[in-house]
Amino acid sequence: MSGSVLVAPSLLAADFADLGAEMARAEAAGADWHHVDVMDGHFVPNLTIGPPVVAALARRAAVPLDVHLMIERPAEWAERYAEAGADRLTFHYEAAADFPAALEAFAATGRPVGVAVDPPCGVEPLRPFLDRIDLVLVMSVKAGFGGQSFRPEVLAKVEQLRSWGFAGRIEMDGGIDDRTAPRCRAAGADVLVSGSWLFGREDMAAGVATLRGGPA
Repeated sequence: MSGSVLVAPSLLAADFADLGAEMARAEAAGADWHHVDVMDGHFVPNLTIGPPVVAALARRAAVPLDVHLMIERPAEWAERYAEAGADRLTFHYEAAADFPAALEAFAATGRPVGVAVDPPCGVEPLRPFLDRIDLVLVMSVKAGFGGQSFRPEVLAKVEQLRSWGFAGRIEMDGGIDDRTAPRCRAAGADVLVSGSWLFGREDMAAGVATLRGGPA
């Protein structure tokens, strides 16, 4: 396990009319990263933002942009999002027709390489490549929409990765709150993404502290 638990508020749950202020609020609350969901309306049935918005966010961000690409043909877009200002890039295993080639494309950007898996997908296909992966994002909901309920069965994937000796970051995204975060941490996850639960709180700093395992 990589060490301290990081918290990455998901901008998908922020006020899109005032993202700069929402980012500043998250940073003031102690956010370690901003989680940025990119959806293309094809790989997932929703549409969010593209490289120009990521570039605008990068100009305002005081902490790293953790960009989660829920898009088809991710390897073709790796360099574009890196150039836009993504500090970390994660793509879906299920979206890569040639997974080794996609890993190479993302590694070539010089950014830490993340690979996401949706709830139906196991982590066994990643095992031969773990030495080339910096982060595994275990989706605890179906990718594409915020506000879904946490699926506890995916915690077995986190435990399996740690049992194999994976020492990179393991990120959990979907339904993360004060009830589910302790289970994620206990399984071995060390990056927690939370959207509506954090952005819907008046005291976001207390929420961030709670997700890390400290007092509310």
